[in-house]
Amino acid sequence: MLQLSISAFPAGGNIPRQFTCQGENVSPDLTWKHAPKHAKGFALIVHDPDAPRAGGFTHWVAYNIPPTINHLPQAVPRKEKLPGGGLQGKNDFEQLGYGGPCPPSGTHRYYFYLYALDSELNLQPGASKEDVESAIKGHVIEKTELMGEYRKN
Repeated sequence: MLQLSISAFPAGGNIPRQFTCQGENVSPDLTWKHAPKHAKGFALIVHDPDAPRAGGFTHWVAYNIPPTINHLPQAVPRKEKLPGGGLQGKNDFEQLGYGGPCPPSGTHRYYFYLYALDSELNLQPGASKEDVESAIKGHVIEKTELMGEYRKN
């Protein structure tokens, strides 16, 4: 089964400050293993369902990550193209790439969803979470998730 890990924090653990709006606001490194052999690519969505707005708040959208890649390094540049291949979409900060946790109050949960897909998505750079979710319908082979929490000081 597809497994996702983040070296900066354990599943269910606290997201270190450097990956948030109160720190360096850089993406943590992500590694995955046990991907389906017939996967044609991956999509990644990082989402906060606890945000005080309808539908929550999306922090990162990436897709068309090649099947040969199983790692995204820390501090992925906020550009249309990912290092090694793949595209980045717009987060709810209206920016390309990763935008770190920045909850207005309380502790929020941040879900890192990784999807193994049976085809590449017909999307341009800058797609939204909704665009990606629509495009992956019927193409998800496996899905995994990892959740971290953050509370702003």
